[in-house]
Amino acid sequence: MKRLKVYLLSISIAIATALSFGFADNYFSISKNLDIFSSVYKELNTYYVDEIKPGELIKTAIDNMLTSLDPYTNYIPESNIEDYRFMTTGQYGGIGALIHQDSIYVRISEPYEGFPAQKAGLMAGDILLEIDDKDATNRTTEEVSKLLKGQSLSEVKLKIKRPVNDSTFTTTFKRENIKIEDVPYYGMINDNTGYIKLSGFTNTASTEFKDAFKNLKKQGMEKLVFDLRDNGGGLLIEAVNIVNTLIPRGKVVVKTKGKREEWDATYATTKEPLDTEIPVVVLVNERSASASEIVAGCIQDYDRGVIVGKQTFGKGLVQQTRPLSYNAQLKVTVAKYYIPSGRCIQKIDYSNKNIEGFAEMVPDSMIHSFKTLVSQREVFDGKGIKPDIVTNDEKMSKIAITLIQKLLIFDYATDYRYRNKQVAKAGTFSLTDREYEAFKNFLEDKDYNYQTESERLLERLEEVAKKEMYYEDAEKEYEALEERIIKDKKDDLNKFKEEVKQLLENEIVSRYYYQSGRIAQSLSHDPDILKALEVFDEDNYKNILSGNY
Repeated sequence: MKRLKVYLLSISIAIATALSFGFADNYFSISKNLDIFSSVYKELNTYYVDEIKPGELIKTAIDNMLTSLDPYTNYIPESNIEDYRFMTTGQYGGIGALIHQDSIYVRISEPYEGFPAQKAGLMAGDILLEIDDKDATNRTTEEVSKLLKGQSLSEVKLKIKRPVNDSTFTTTFKRENIKIEDVPYYGMINDNTGYIKLSGFTNTASTEFKDAFKNLKKQGMEKLVFDLRDNGGGLLIEAVNIVNTLIPRGKVVVKTKGKREEWDATYATTKEPLDTEIPVVVLVNERSASASEIVAGCIQDYDRGVIVGKQTFGKGLVQQTRPLSYNAQLKVTVAKYYIPSGRCIQKIDYSNKNIEGFAEMVPDSMIHSFKTLVSQREVFDGKGIKPDIVTNDEKMSKIAITLIQKLLIFDYATDYRYRNKQVAKAGTFSLTDREYEAFKNFLEDKDYNYQTESERLLERLEEVAKKEMYYEDAEKEYEALEERIIKDKKDDLNKFKEEVKQLLENEIVSRYYYQSGRIAQSLSHDPDILKALEVFDEDNYKNILSGNY
């Protein structure tokens, strides 16, 4: 009951705060509903059959309340502050490794190069049996992740099983502050074309981008492929700073508009850029969001570069954190942002829910046309950033998907690493035909059964034919077709050899050269990058930016 009194005091403070912010007209409604909430809580605390956990109950109520607004307004209790800090800084205390679930075990997917796990000799494929003498089997990746994280310089003791020879060993080493790089890779694609991959917008993103840009210029970069694919965004100011490297000083990058005047702001470039002339292609996809869309949209609005890829996610909302009592935080949507042409690219309208309570996409009737600021090309709001050149989805074969899902690509790469101490550098490594045959032999006793689209349709045809009484007359033809499909399916490893081979090469290279090696290996066969190189043809590039493409 003491906690309830504290909670009721908080309610009184909330009401006073609401009044001070000019919500006097809503006083009765606020007071009434908070009183109802506290009454429900008091009755549950007094009469519910089992003992209730106040913290969990209140958090459930808060989470459900915030979910009714939008997915980005979140309550962050003190216990989750480290996760929040990681989102904004990319930094956490831990061993520095990706992990994944595999039956009852959690395994190391990939150690980060130069961090404790890799320095302690852990390798992709290693199975975590114990963490600080606690059993790590039959746990989720989230549970294991919490056990692995801790204060920098604190010791962690791991019992590991090596899958290749089933040996076990114990190792003890110190955790470190792990900072995930915003630029995991940059390099030259060819003699005069540079490439920068940006994976996040933490507080070091613009510094890392500028350093990569300067280094590539020293290597002879005359054109830039800037990869924002799968970048879910982050700090708005870092997006502004990155745009500032390519856009002249004094240009508006983004404006924010909220319910309160304090959130109305204009962010412009304030420094001298690094280069305003170098041709730029920005790669985006459906997982490029928020700060990524600000950068891509700004480049497009100023006709500063060509956008290539898939339509972006469509997040035009700005969040701000507000401190709460007991070291908790509230991440709350406070404004919408508008890029230089004046458009807001927010795709889902959370202020209007349908009859089932779900938010829907902005309807086509509400989409507005805008103009880019130099060439007056037509662009649109409400749907994310539409690329200047839209690339087709590369559909993966069923066998490739199955080999990935069943971790057989992963397991073979692990086996390969133990049998080969070194390989050619990333970007040049290639499996020989003999090695691909070895992979096929590796699969002989493995289960990688899958249903093709043809098999699914044939199965459906059999059901319908039986219902309509046609099956008996066509049974032999049906069985012949089924046999032919099964026979052809057995040849899928040869039919889709190039696709499977590329997946294997990428996974194998990551065993030796980690994340940066995986990216470097993929550049030569990445369809979006190949399209970007086509765009750099002088006539193509100029025509696209002038609207004559």
